[in-house]
Parts: sequence; structure tokens; C-alpha cells
Amino acid sequence: MTTSTPADPLVGRMRPFGTTIFTEMSALAARTGSVNLGQGFPDTDGPPEMLAAAAEALRSGANQYPPLAGIPALRAAIVAHEQRFWGLSRDPDTEVAVTAGATEAIAASILGLCEPGDEVVCFEPYYDSYAASIALAGAVRRPVTLRPGPDGGYGFDEGELRAAFGPRTRLVLLNTPHNPTGKVFTAEELALIARLCREHDVYAVTDEVYEHLVFTDSSTPHIPLAGLPGMLERTLRISSAGKTFSCTGWKVGWATGPAPLVSAVLRVKQFLTFVNAGPLQPAVAVALELPDSYFDGFRAGLQARRDRLVAGLSDAGFKVLPSAGTYFVTADITPLGGTDGVDFCRELPARCGVVAVPTQVFYDHQEQGHHLIRFAFCKREEVIDEAARRLRTLA
Repeated sequence: MTTSTPADPLVGRMRPFGTTIFTEMSALAARTGSVNLGQGFPDTDGPPEMLAAAAEALRSGANQYPPLAGIPALRAAIVAHEQRFWGLSRDPDTEVAVTAGATEAIAASILGLCEPGDEVVCFEPYYDSYAASIALAGAVRRPVTLRPGPDGGYGFDEGELRAAFGPRTRLVLLNTPHNPTGKVFTAEELALIARLCREHDVYAVTDEVYEHLVFTDSSTPHIPLAGLPGMLERTLRISSAGKTFSCTGWKVGWATGPAPLVSAVLRVKQFLTFVNAGPLQPAVAVALELPDSYFDGFRAGLQARRDRLVAGLSDAGFKVLPSAGTYFVTADITPLGGTDGVDFCRELPARCGVVAVPTQVFYDHQEQGHHLIRFAFCKREEVIDEAARRLRTLA
């Protein structure tokens, strides 16, 4: 009797999404003993006040299901934090949803707001979960390309952005400060995006997980899109504890916005994770209430490590593009003879014992980013210095 190979059981809309580049490159780093500057996770713990609060919550019995929207103390802290830093006013009872990291908040927002065939305007390169979440909803992404300008900073063409909007546009998905480029969208760019949202009557979902990582040499501060005229009532604003408090494994994020939009997020979330991180939510509430000195020191520390890595990359022969924020800096491989970022990153561990991530996998139009790779500088200084020493052998 002959047997046939069963067909791929995966639904067609998810077949383009294989193992993430982060999983591949982190496995490569472990297998080769390389310094991992690919995946964006810190190698130090967060503030001691937060860790102590988590330990106390574990011991005091906060280990069962929290409320679907998050514990009241965390929702109140999120609201106070947005008011304190960005001047946004929210109702903690109806306008906040605590999620399993920003990744779930993004997925639940798109699944809750998009019908099959709806279109989502986004900017490429984009974090890989954006494309997957849009595909899960049966929606269609309309990417607008960010390109390095004469000064190296990334920008976009206004005509391309306008052309991306159409009768099926449902929402704009915006990440600022932007991963992987380190771009911070300017006031003028945000005003244009807001104007198009109002003209086409569409929603905005903003990923602002790096809200506290805009460096002091940036030409523009972080500006939440929700604070612009006519945008508060049509914007879901997403952030998380992972990046700001160096606890990426906790997966505590949140979405804030008008009650109908937050309700849409919660109606999806309840069938994804239902709830998450019960004993960690009180600790994040403590962290959000830390004094300004914590946030200033955190930013200054990352900026110094950015400068340390940029110097090493430049010494190694890369053309380094400016990074105004986030954990990341991108570099052009063409001065070192590179023509394909994926091949370059796969060969880099054997050449010098360092792992990076190819940026081209975050584009629909991969030719736009084939020569760019991303390095993470959210590591200890001695790790960055060792990576720089190894990279210099490329020169």
C-alpha cells in the first residue's frame, strides 16, 4: 500500500511566516558561542523596587486570575503615567487593557478592528509581528517605505503615504520610536499622518514601547499621536514594561484609548490569553511610579552604550546610520563588500563571532533593505566592548 505525504495543514495566510529571524539568529549565537547583538533583550535586570514588589506579590498570594482588564492598581498607574509624561487623560476603568506584552496588544487590536479585506497602512521596515497579525485578521498591509536620507536619517515620501490610503483603509499602524531603524517620527510627519487619519476616517494603532528611549541628541522628542487634534478618540496607544524596565520576559503590556476601542481589544484578548502575569502586575505598577531620575538614568545609560557600539561598528568599516532612540542601530554592509543582509548575518558568526539581524526581512520590498543589518546595544558595556573587538577584525 502506498501512502501520500499529507498536505501542509497550516492555513494559507500564515504559510509565508516561518521561524522568526530572532529565533534563528539567537540559536545561531548559542550554537557558535557568538556575542548576540541580534535579539533586543537586555542582559541586566530591571529596577530593584520593581523586583522586590514582584517577590512580595508572589509571597502574598497574588497568584490567581487577575481581572480581564488588569488589576486596578496597574490600570491606575498606567493612566497616571500617561498623564505625567504625555498629558493624556484616561479613565482607568474603561480605557485601559493590560495585555501579554505589546505583541498581544497589537494582535488583539488588529483582530478586533479589521475585517477580512480591510487595509492597514504601516511603515516598512516593520516589526515582524505586524505582518503576521494583519494576515491573521485576513487584512491587507499597505507598507510605506522608510528610506535613509542625505543625512542618514530615515524619512518617507508624502506622496507614497497618501497613495497608501484608500476606500478599504481601516487603520494606520505606527511605531515610534521605530524598531529597527531608531527613527523618531517628527511633529510634521505625525501631523500629516493625523490629517490623513481624519480625512479618511480611520483608526490609528501606535506602538510606543520605546517611549522613554529617545536620546538627548535627537532632533525631535517623542510625541504620542493620540495627543494631536482629533486623534484621541480614534487612537489605541500601546506600550509595555519590557523595554522600559528591562523585563522583556514578563510580557506585561497595555493598550489605552477610547472605551469602544479598548473594549474591542478586550473582547479578543479574552480568547487569546484571557489574563496574564497576575503577580507581576503589581510590580509594574510600582515601576511606572518611579521618579524621573530612573527614566533619565535609563535613557542616559542606553545612549552611552549606543555610542560605544557605534564607535566599534565604525572602526570595523560599517557605515552606521543615526539612531535617535530604541535599543537598536542599523548599519550598511556595502563598505565591507556585503550585498545581501541575510547571507552577511548568517556568515558573521564564523567570520568574527558576532550575531546581528538582517533588516531586509522586515520589508515587503526587500530590495530596499538588502544592504542593512541591525545591532542591539541593550547589553552590558563589557559585552559591547567584546563585540566591538571581534567586529574590528572585519576591517
